[in-house]
Amino acid sequence: MPKSVAYLRVSTSQQGKSGLGLEAQRAAIAAFTQQHGHSIEAEYVEVETGKGHDALARRPKLAAALAEAKRLGATVVVAKLCRLGRDVHFISGLMAARVPFIVADLGPNVDPFMLHIYASLAEKERSLISTRTKEALAAAKRRGVKLGTNGKKLAKANKAAAKATATRLGPIVDKIRAAGIVTVRGIEAELNRLGVPAPRGGGWSISTTARMLRRL
Repeated sequence: MPKSVAYLRVSTSQQGKSGLGLEAQRAAIAAFTQQHGHSIEAEYVEVETGKGHDALARRPKLAAALAEAKRLGATVVVAKLCRLGRDVHFISGLMAARVPFIVADLGPNVDPFMLHIYASLAEKERSLISTRTKEALAAAKRRGVKLGTNGKKLAKANKAAAKATATRLGPIVDKIRAAGIVTVRGIEAELNRLGVPAPRGGGWSISTTARMLRRL
């Protein structure tokens, strides 16, 4: 029976304390290992950002998971690629170093080319979210808005950013629909299977998918 080491990550201390997102990751990894006959030998949980090509230096739990997997002759399993990292160079570095890892959401046989594509999408989405937020805050500040006290104007900027995201994802949704997947639940599942990051990062839910489709 193949051996696995589970690695889970959330980005904030609040998420770490509440367990927000951890149970979903744990369930996804458990379902994958059970389906493919893997045994989970150890679990590592990290509360740290996924940004940056030097992520490994700032994430001791990931380093420990990789070391334990090497010691056991096991494979590191993560629920989604973004839990491993959001920097394409970081992901590419792990692949180049032949670090064995499996993304449960993508399956056991995803080739390196597709992993690069998924990592690039995750990095681009993170960059777009950061840029839109900074631009909205800078524009509000130029207008003399006291940040944090003008929710309606910032909400308008967020709505425009959400519309831009929906428009950008339009071609992907069109391809999904062309393949015969037309329900909200089906599109949500396909977006998650493809590793397309949701507007706020992470995976898609029924509600976020429905809002995105309404904006198209």
